[in-house]
Amino acid sequence: MRVRVATALSLTAITVLALPACSTDTTEAKPASTSSPHSEKPATADQNDAPLSSTALEKRLLDVSDLGSGYTRKPERPAQHDDVTVLGCPALNDLGGAAATGDSLDFPRQAKATFTYNGGSNSEVSEELYSDTASKLSDGTGQIFDAMTGCPEYQVLVGGTAIGMATQKMTTPQLGDEQWSQLLTFSAGGHDTVVKQTAVRNGSMLLIISGSPALVDRHLDKTLAKATATR
Repeated sequence: MRVRVATALSLTAITVLALPACSTDTTEAKPASTSSPHSEKPATADQNDAPLSSTALEKRLLDVSDLGSGYTRKPERPAQHDDVTVLGCPALNDLGGAAATGDSLDFPRQAKATFTYNGGSNSEVSEELYSDTASKLSDGTGQIFDAMTGCPEYQVLVGGTAIGMATQKMTTPQLGDEQWSQLLTFSAGGHDTVVKQTAVRNGSMLLIISGSPALVDRHLDKTLAKATATR
C-alpha cells in the first residue's frame, strides 16, 4: 500500500517522523486489559453538543505554566510529505491510506502543542484537540486505534527508512465519554522509542495526549481538566 502523508498528523505511522531515531524510553507500562479496547457512552447522547472552533480549542491547550518547571514548548513542525508504505498489517491495509496517513482524524477544527521536559528528546509530551460531531469523533478514532492495535507487529517504510512497529492495547482511564489507549514501540537503527497515546472523547471534543509514558500518565488529568473547564 503506497500512500502520501497527509497534512493532519496524529495516531499513525506519521508519529515516526517526529521521533528521534536514537532515543530510548524504557519506562515500564501497565499491561493491557483483557476487556474491551475502550470504554464508551453512546455517541448519539452528545449529538446536540456543538463542535468548537479551532480558536476555541487553542485556548484550551496546556501551556508551560500548567506543566510546571522544566518544560519548553516546541515550535510546530512543518507539514511532512514523505512517502509511506505499511507492511504486514492487514487491518491497516483494509482501511487504506486513511489509517497510514491520519486522514481519519483530519477534522477541520483542531489545535496542537508539543512540549519537552528538561530538553530531553525522549521526554516529550504532545496534546492534540479536535472537535466535530460526537459520532464522527467516535468512529474515526475507534477505527484508527482498532486497526493499529489489531497488528501487534508490522513495519513502516518512511521514504527509504524502515521502522519496526509494535503496538499494545493499554488499560483506559474512566474519563469523558469514550477512552482509548495504546503503547507504541518504534524500532530503527538498533534503537527503540516507546510512545504512549491516550485519547478521550468528551462530547464533541477529542483529546489525544502522546509521548513518554510517564509524562502522559502524569499530565492526562490536568490536560483533560483544562480542555473541558469551560464547557
